[in-house]
Amino acid sequence: MSVIEILTRVDAICKKYDKYDVEKQRDLNVSGEDAFARLYAAVESDIETALQKADTAKNEKNRASVVAINAEIRRTKAKLLEEVPKLQRLAMKKVKGLSPEEFAARNDLVQALPDRIQAIPDGGSAAPKQTGGWAASASASHNNNIKFDSDGRFDDEYFRPTEESSQFRNEYEMRKIKQACADYSDQGLDMISEGLDTLKNMAQDMNEEVDRQVPLMDEIDEKVDKATTDLRNTNVRLKHTVNQV
Repeated sequence: MSVIEILTRVDAICKKYDKYDVEKQRDLNVSGEDAFARLYAAVESDIETALQKADTAKNEKNRASVVAINAEIRRTKAKLLEEVPKLQRLAMKKVKGLSPEEFAARNDLVQALPDRIQAIPDGGSAAPKQTGGWAASASASHNNNIKFDSDGRFDDEYFRPTEESSQFRNEYEMRKIKQACADYSDQGLDMISEGLDTLKNMAQDMNEEVDRQVPLMDEIDEKVDKATTDLRNTNVRLKHTVNQV
């Protein structure tokens, strides 16, 4: 059996027995009607994860790993920015049991999200913009003195990748593939862990139920034995009566 089949079966088992997961059902009942709370919590979790990845990239020595992590952070930031309009719409909806102060604070939380998302380091650096006559004239004067080593020839031979750049690109691609495989494996292990926890809870419930049923079964056995003895005695007396007649 392949890993994909195992994950699929575990996922099906988890979905089938979700109703036995008391903590999950309690969480669904608490925030089931508040879509804003669910989405905002997910966005907060993604922001924390992105910040942790940014710290990892800051301390990483491998250039390919840094590039891969920064690319993933930029994708996460783009995804989070897409969620902001949804949160703005959900923040305007009234929720039962929500105080006016909490309702007003939601709009402030949503408006602060874009700045928080953009503040996540992703390895990009914005080039300084120069405007004005002095900057333009200085730039023009310097451009006249620029010389190219290629004598103006920019053909395919000039842009041919070097061995170092090819090795760097291969290393980056391998790192990207390994990271994707690791993420997929982690998700699969998490699903298996949740499924095993659910099965463990079910087994404990079944064990408790069996413990409750054992005394009843013993009582039934005693009553059956007593009924068998009474029936045997009755048969003996009946046979004796028939013989006398």
